[in-house]
Amino acid sequence: MARLDDGYQTLISFAADPTVLFYEKTVTPPGVEGGGAIETTQMDNTAWRTFSPKSLLTLTNAGITVAYDPACYDEIIALVNVNTVITITFPDASTLAFNGYLDKFTPNVCAEGEQPTAEIDVVCTNINAGGTEEGIDNAAIGYTAPPV
Repeated sequence: MARLDDGYQTLISFAADPTVLFYEKTVTPPGVEGGGAIETTQMDNTAWRTFSPKSLLTLTNAGITVAYDPACYDEIIALVNVNTVITITFPDASTLAFNGYLDKFTPNVCAEGEQPTAEIDVVCTNINAGGTEEGIDNAAIGYTAPPV
């Protein structure tokens, strides 16, 4: 395995409409969190509070800053709340695919001398089109290594 030394050119695509044009400026891939600790302290503890990890994981939301074409508003609106496979492609051509949906498309201020951009919020659902739990570690959907 090799580490990435440069984030350029990280891209995102939505299987529900792979033709929608987002011009990625920055991409924040989803993270993973354990959900915090379960306190297991008992009255017979003598010096320390004790904790255990939870069993389930949470795939955190992804955020993207994009330039956009206002002519694509209809296609963007059609993606909102549609659970689909979302793929992030990293500069080394490796990919991270997960189930989720476009939750928000929020244009930023348009100003003279600046390219118009928008913020995209993607919610990771971990539920596939058939309604089955499916995280990024499932063989059918998930990380693919870069080509050799």
